[in-house]
Parts: sequence; C-alpha cells; structure tokens
Amino acid sequence: MKEKTYKRNIIKKILPYLNSKETIVIYGARQVGKTTLLKYLIENHIKKNTFYFDLELQHFLELCNKGPEATYNYLLQKGANEKKKIYLIIDEIQYLENPTNFIKIFHDHYSNIKLLVSGSSTFEIKKKFKDSLVGRTITFEIHTLSFEEFLIFKNKKYKLKKENSQSINNELMQLAEEFIKYGGYPKIVLEQSEEKKEIYLSQIINTYIRKDIRDIGNIRNISSFNKLVEILASQSGQLLNILELANTIGINRETVIEYLDLLENTFIIRRITPFHKNLRSELSKNPKVFFLDTGMMHLLWLKEFPKIILGNVFETFVFLELMKSNKKINFWRTTNKQEVDFVISDKKGIYGIEAKYNFNKTNYKHLKFFEKEYKCKTAIVGLKGHKSGKYIWELLKEMENNTSN
Repeated sequence: MKEKTYKRNIIKKILPYLNSKETIVIYGARQVGKTTLLKYLIENHIKKNTFYFDLELQHFLELCNKGPEATYNYLLQKGANEKKKIYLIIDEIQYLENPTNFIKIFHDHYSNIKLLVSGSSTFEIKKKFKDSLVGRTITFEIHTLSFEEFLIFKNKKYKLKKENSQSINNELMQLAEEFIKYGGYPKIVLEQSEEKKEIYLSQIINTYIRKDIRDIGNIRNISSFNKLVEILASQSGQLLNILELANTIGINRETVIEYLDLLENTFIIRRITPFHKNLRSELSKNPKVFFLDTGMMHLLWLKEFPKIILGNVFETFVFLELMKSNKKINFWRTTNKQEVDFVISDKKGIYGIEAKYNFNKTNYKHLKFFEKEYKCKTAIVGLKGHKSGKYIWELLKEMENNTSN
C-alpha cells in the first residue's frame, strides 16, 4: 500500500522557486519529513522528468562523487528528456565529498537541470559548502510538525482562527495536550500506540543524537555529551549558564560551547538572546535554550511520557509554535528579575508574550511593566484555567492578520 504524503506548510514557500535557476536546499533533523516533503513535491508539482537519489545508498553516492558530467550522462541513460527541464532530487547531500563543486557546476553549466537537495546537519553542510554558492542556492529549514500540521496529519478538520467557540477550543486544548506530550515527529504523530511511540522516538534518539550527531562532531567523551543532552532537556526554557553546565558535567567551558554549537546545528536545541533597548537594568548576556521537540525532551529528561504537562514544557511548546511561524524571538529579563517569556519584533512593532499552562497562575505585573515601557501589545498564552488570555492558535492568527493588513 502506498504511503500517504501530507502537505506541509513550507510547501507554499518552496513552490515559487521550482522553476528558478537556484538549487533548492532543504535542511532539517532526521525523521522530520524531508524525504516525504520531496516526494510530495514530486507527486503533486513536478511529476515528469524527475529523478530521486538517496545518497545513503552507496551506488548513488559513488555516482555523484564522480561529478556532474557522469551524473548527467546517467540521467540521460535512464531516459531523461534533455530538451525539457530535468529535476534531480538528492537526499542527504552532506554525504557528497564536494557538494559545493557539484552544485556550482550543475548551476553554471547545465541550464536544463534543476537541483533540489536535502541535508540533516548544517554543521556538516557549513563545513562542506563554500561561499562560492552565494546566489546559486535558496535554503529552507523544515522542523517537526507545527500544531496546525499535527491536526492535518491526525485528520482533524479545524479552522484555526481568532474566534472559535469554546466547545471547539476545548477539543483543540485536548489535542494540544496530546501534541505537547508526544511531540511533532511525523512518525510519532501518525502512530496510535503510546508504547510504539516511545519505542520509535527512543530509536530516533539513539540513532540521531547518540550516534549520528556524536559521529558528526567526532565526540570522544560520550558519557559527558549524553549527560549534557539530558540536562538541556530538563532545562528547556531556562537561562543557559555555561559555567554551571561545565561544572555539573565535569568538562571544560570550551567543550560545552562546542557541544552546544553542534546540537544547535543538528536541530536539537535553539538558543534565543535577550531583547533590550539599552535600559541599564536589562541583562544582555545569557541566552535561553529550548529543545526542538517536546516528545524527545520528555524521554531524555523524564525517561517516559508524562501524565501532566509541566510549565517549562508548555513554554517550549509556545516557543516552537512561534519559531515555526517564522517569528523573530527574544526574551526580556532585568537585573530585578522582571521577565517576559517571549518578545516578538517585526515591522508592525513589538509584542510581549507570557506563556503559562494555567491562565490562573499568571503574574501580570512584569507584562504590564513591559507593555508600559515599550508602548506595545502583550498577551498571555495558556491552555487551562480561566481564559484570561489567548490560546496559541488565536495569537498566531491575530499576528498573521496584522501582518497581512
């Protein structure tokens, strides 16, 4: 039976570039759906004169390493129509010995070839891709599913909008809790059994974090690296204190920084910096760190899926929804420990956001101070309790409407 491919939100951003000359580069962690996305494009938008290479298969890797001319001749032998545009889709481009040269020659000398390539590690890609590709590539980052995409994958037909009835919002709240609990990896979302979800997600952790990433970074002190990953999972949404991490794990500060860079470049964590407008009382040093999947975060931290949603996990969920909506995200914190969880700034101005799983446990004082200080909009995003703020889907639609006005 043919596996169903689902439309991801990023598709609409990629489509305008399908007929341009640039190579389309799609980044993302393993198992987030890069291959499925490429196959969706093939099935629904490219269809003809299309060839798919997975460079984890040795014969395709060997072919591409021979260079563009050998690859082009192979396509012709496989029946490619050279009088029309030929679409060459390459999965896991980072395995190539010299991807820069490969892309550059195809771009400059084979005008009838359109390359779409994917990669699982910006760390490896940055190492292998050189500046000579400027102007020859257009890049897109694909994440685990957003809540909106989760609903599509679950075949739940809801229109996420600013003004839903409370009964609809109650149903969405239950689905949001499920999403937060298990995370957004497509295979995990589609699996019905909790036991299998745990097995599959553990496999992703063991193959991607504990093997692939470790190998990419040439990690020698494996136990320290694994311990750091588990600590970061427990500290998602908190200020990052590198010296404290180094002392806890028993490694030097430079190694911690190296590990953090590796984890960020392989899509496991994301750091955000403080927002400031030169007020003396504002901090401008330590970033906040967020795990990029709540299900993975749970298994690394708690070793199981939880029965209840914890506060820092909910804050991580809100961060991920903002990030997947392409928002510029900072946070605000003063030396007096006044804090606003997220500050979104764009052409429309500044928006302060406080994330609280339970609306009733919100401290309005810091948010009101920030609103007054910056003369900006603010919102409390929550899920349970008396609704004194907004649900994340309401906030995102409001922001979307403001941007399009």
